[in-house]
Amino acid sequence: MKVFVHLMWFFKQEKKSYLTGIFLLLLVALLQLVPPKVIGIVVDEIERGTLTGGVLAKWIGVLALVALAMYSLRYYWRIMIFGSAVKLSRLLRNNLYNHFTNMSQRFYQKRRTGDLMAHATNDLQAVQQTAGAGVLTLVDSLATGGFVILAMATTISWKLTLICLIPMPFMALLTSWYGTLLHKRFHLAQEAFSSLNDKTQESITGIKVIKTFGQEKEDIEDFRKQSEDVVQKNISVAKIDSLFDPTISIIVGISFFLAISFGSRFVINGELTIGQLISFTTYLGLLIWPMLAFGWLFNIVERGRASYDRITALLNEKVDIKDEEGVSDRTPGGDIQYQIDEFQYPNEKEPLLKDIYFSINRGDTVGIVGKTGAGKTTLLKLLIREFDITNGQITFGGRPLDTYKLANLRGTIGYVPQDHFLFSATVGENISFARPESDTEEIYHAARIANIHNDILEFTNGYETVVGERGVSLSGGQKQRISIARALIMDPEVLILDDSLSAVDAKTEESILSALKENREGKTTIITAHRLSAIKHANLIIVLENGRIAQRGTHDELMMESGWYKEMYLRQQLEELVEHGG
Repeated sequence: MKVFVHLMWFFKQEKKSYLTGIFLLLLVALLQLVPPKVIGIVVDEIERGTLTGGVLAKWIGVLALVALAMYSLRYYWRIMIFGSAVKLSRLLRNNLYNHFTNMSQRFYQKRRTGDLMAHATNDLQAVQQTAGAGVLTLVDSLATGGFVILAMATTISWKLTLICLIPMPFMALLTSWYGTLLHKRFHLAQEAFSSLNDKTQESITGIKVIKTFGQEKEDIEDFRKQSEDVVQKNISVAKIDSLFDPTISIIVGISFFLAISFGSRFVINGELTIGQLISFTTYLGLLIWPMLAFGWLFNIVERGRASYDRITALLNEKVDIKDEEGVSDRTPGGDIQYQIDEFQYPNEKEPLLKDIYFSINRGDTVGIVGKTGAGKTTLLKLLIREFDITNGQITFGGRPLDTYKLANLRGTIGYVPQDHFLFSATVGENISFARPESDTEEIYHAARIANIHNDILEFTNGYETVVGERGVSLSGGQKQRISIARALIMDPEVLILDDSLSAVDAKTEESILSALKENREGKTTIITAHRLSAIKHANLIIVLENGRIAQRGTHDELMMESGWYKEMYLRQQLEELVEHGG
């Protein structure tokens, strides 16, 4: 029952609803005692031959009023208790979502999307069941069971009541043992479901790649195996779950046997009337539900505890990139200066960047180039604080990055990443994502600078065309340019293009760069690229090699010295010449 202790914070928050619901439940439990008593009275009246039509009508009226009252009370306690459980689910779901949005890149490198989805669906549902059906079952089983036993002992026979309760401790021991087994197995079943969820999400997202390489059969077989694992683990849970009802039924059956055996002797001895024995067995019948509910309670509670543990563990993951106390509320602006002694990713042994020192003047265009894995993207991620630097710092306008609010810092930077993610929305909505209040002309203007406006007009519904999940209906170049337009509509102080022109041809690239130069005068632009023509016009070019700055200067200065830049530029020029028939 630890999960109820863990959820006490919520029960206190919704104490009015829960207390009202529990009070109504107790009234229902008390009203349930009336029909068996009435049945016993009527049977004794029949035995004595004193039952009249008026007396029978009176007791039928009492039963009708009790039924009506129970109907109304059950309606309202459901609203109070189940309604509060839905609020808990909503609260935890919102907390999870807020937590997800606050977590850094490091968190998502450790966690799989399918696993996070399972926490937000299956686990939340199990916790909601605990706060709803779990509370109901706990209160109803204890109240109904307690009231029934009290009524049996005080109004009929305490001796017979004690005799019939002899098997109950065995039931308590067995259900407790079942509950422990259930908790362990349900935890494994939830983990298996998370893996299957992740597999499904990954396969659907990568269906084009699967089809391209003809791996449909292999993927289906992999899915079948994981699905079978989920089934087997849930069957393992069901095997324990299925033990509750038979165990309780056997215990109840023994209690009924004792009631009839000893009750008959009490009737013969004159200690009970037939009507009282019938009332007693009817009360005993009312005990079936609390006993079954008690077994069901263990099922619900253990599932809820396993799921709540998983959710709590996720929420307890600390946010490693956050605003510190006393950070400035000002908007960043000015020169950018890199002073990094070394930087390494968490859990990595070797530093990826070392001795990175350079400045970017406000309004300059800076190109960062180098081989794959040289550290270009890492350099940019540090600027938007996806990771924090421990040895060194980056200053923006003369102030370290961590002295600005994250929202202000990232609101100043328009970042176009290598992997272009588009939402399943219209083209216009994707472009205006960072500024939903943007009007049509602003959207058009950003699209023109990104050289995608004319392409969009040729789409079926123009800017109202739904691009499909992750932009599946668009070409790589179109997705890149829409992503650039999405960053441009912010009119950012700093625009970062992380190899964001790789999927467009040289003519389109030149058009975009010319438009950027014309429309972003006085604002900083940082470009990483493999095609050196994209950064030829830059005020400063940084060449990275194995995480260090190997060369720096303008295009003309770097072409005057031997090195990676000159060699790569001449090679690319030769390749372009050959492509055009030279």
